[in-house]
Amino acid sequence: MASIAIPWDSLSETALRGIVEEFVTREGTEYGARPVSLDEKRRVVLRQLQTGEVLITFNDEDQTCSLIPAPR
Repeated sequence: MASIAIPWDSLSETALRGIVEEFVTREGTEYGARPVSLDEKRRVVLRQLQTGEVLITFNDEDQTCSLIPAPR
């Protein structure tokens, strides 16, 4: 089964925060030469979700959520 898009604003604040924090704390999500706080990383991703640049997807097969760039 393919992944399905989950509207960010349909999630509880707790669920959304958990998905975003899990994403921004993954290895490989560095933001460049200067250190960036967890709060700033979270704000950036939330803004991207709100503007539609990024989507939350859910894969029913392996029960995982991902954040992906929105198709253009």
